[in-house]
Amino acid sequence: MDPNEALRRIAFLLEWRGASPYRVRAFHTAADAARELPPGPVDAAQAERLRGVGPVTAEVIAQASGGSVPGYLARLMAEADPDARAGWDLATASTGDCHLHSDWSDGGSPLEDMADAARAMGHQWAVLTDHSPRLTIAHGLSTERLESQLEAVAAVNARMGSGFRLLTGIECDILDDGSLDQDEDLLGRLDLVVASVHSKLRSEPEPMTARLLAAVRNPHVDVLGHCTGRIITGRGRPQSRFDAEAVFAACAEAGTAVEINCRPERRDPPDDLLVQAAAEGCRFAVDTDAHAPEQLHWQSTGYARAARIGLGPDRLITTWSLGRLLTTMSGRQ
Repeated sequence: MDPNEALRRIAFLLEWRGASPYRVRAFHTAADAARELPPGPVDAAQAERLRGVGPVTAEVIAQASGGSVPGYLARLMAEADPDARAGWDLATASTGDCHLHSDWSDGGSPLEDMADAARAMGHQWAVLTDHSPRLTIAHGLSTERLESQLEAVAAVNARMGSGFRLLTGIECDILDDGSLDQDEDLLGRLDLVVASVHSKLRSEPEPMTARLLAAVRNPHVDVLGHCTGRIITGRGRPQSRFDAEAVFAACAEAGTAVEINCRPERRDPPDDLLVQAAAEGCRFAVDTDAHAPEQLHWQSTGYARAARIGLGPDRLITTWSLGRLLTTMSGRQ
């Protein structure tokens, strides 16, 4: 077994079990580091010299590179619910990612590198969603810069040819009154819009609910991003309070997908709200919110959460073909 695959599968199964985000992220970090190793057997001491690899992950690398299923993975697989297989199958069937950033805003890599990484993962499409202008700390895109980015995306697609398409998009800030932080006509030209709250996250439930309702009912909004804004690692940040039943019902009615954000520090929405959104009939987008190419691999952990509550591909727009995605999103009410 390839060490990278073994480490990613362990991360997936740990997410399935609801393990600490630090543990999950550690195996993804080790998988990133393992790509630097030469082919063939590697001993644990050699693996542990890699940055981000500790004794446990080094042993996994050594066993996998030697041609066996690592003991750590074998134990998790033996203890896993049979439905975990469905989750892994969902992850491997993923066709795209609706939420990724480049160095045009607060990402660390050129949009060309993000597109190449998404294609290398087997995606058919990915949506470039750099930030909107109000988020100055993230170097958000003015109307003029976003228009320039559309030309850059077209150039990337011309270079890449058939089999993959980088879609135009934005992560648009939801303003205090629920309006969107970008020119409406320009939003109408984009392939997909993710709308997220980044300010006044501790507002009272009533104004936050009104803010979210206005956004998800906006015909330009395709995905509601990281809906609670919570951070669950480090000093953390509590989740926003709002009428989840009303917001998710509005998402289902409008056809706006609820994002399952795969960033380890977010896991947003939390499990109880994820179940509630599913019960309301929402669609979902399993998104990495990646700011670097290696973070695209976090997507499998979002599929673990989706499968754990019984969501199948018809409800997950990130398993849809490019044609179905664009047709459905452009034709929804």
